[in-house]
Amino acid sequence: MPPNAYALGAVALWSTLATLGVELAHLPPLLLTGLGLTVGSLLALPFSGFDPRRWRVPAKTLALGVYGLFGFHLLLFLALRLAPPVEANLVNYLWPLLIVVLAPVFLPGMRLRAVHLVAALAGFAGAALAIAGGRLPDAPGGRPWGYLAALGSAFVWASYSLLTRRAKPFPTAAVGGFCAVAGLLSLICSAALEPWPTLSGRDLALIGLLGAGPLGAAFFLWDRAMKTGDPRQIGVLSFLAPLASTLLLLASQDQRPTAWVAAAAVLIVGSALVAVRSG
Repeated sequence: MPPNAYALGAVALWSTLATLGVELAHLPPLLLTGLGLTVGSLLALPFSGFDPRRWRVPAKTLALGVYGLFGFHLLLFLALRLAPPVEANLVNYLWPLLIVVLAPVFLPGMRLRAVHLVAALAGFAGAALAIAGGRLPDAPGGRPWGYLAALGSAFVWASYSLLTRRAKPFPTAAVGGFCAVAGLLSLICSAALEPWPTLSGRDLALIGLLGAGPLGAAFFLWDRAMKTGDPRQIGVLSFLAPLASTLLLLASQDQRPTAWVAAAAVLIVGSALVAVRSG
């Protein structure tokens, strides 16, 4: 399967995160992430002969995986608590742009072409329209640390994604180990910082979907995409995530897309087509 197809598969799964998050908004975020990542880690078992020992990787590689999965989610949740959610989410979605811009920094021999930079900027503009719905962001509110945490989460995911190409080669199934350790750390933080609620049968079913999709299979697809594809193209394609997420959220709430979402679609799809054709 072409690398861009793996990337689009991950984007499609991540687009369900907001809708599932709304359905599970009554649960503490770190608990939700910990349970979702733990479920997601189980998806790697069939590919490792149901033997988690095959997830073993060098300590540096494991540290990189935990840095990416746990660090990203921890900083994002801090950002959403300390800054207005829409603005924090918008800053966090700098990560596709950072993948494009930082590709030559982390990957020697890769050049940043003007077409990729322009496409990435257009994609970010589209993401801003999709997230903010055409309204101007509010005047900076909350604590400045919230915006810093959002920027940190974007950098963590971009750098993790690029550094997996430089790490000692490891099987994609090892991402199950990354999920397991990151999930455990999330649960430990949740136990220390959050009240643990009683989970209903519906909650457990939705958590299963969360772990199987955006907090599970998406990471395996993303690993394959980043290892074999052009990160400049994949970064631009990733801007489809906020657009698809917004459309799915509107559909789940029986609402129609606005003109701003349509404009976002034109910008993001156009930038994605330009980036892919540039290859």
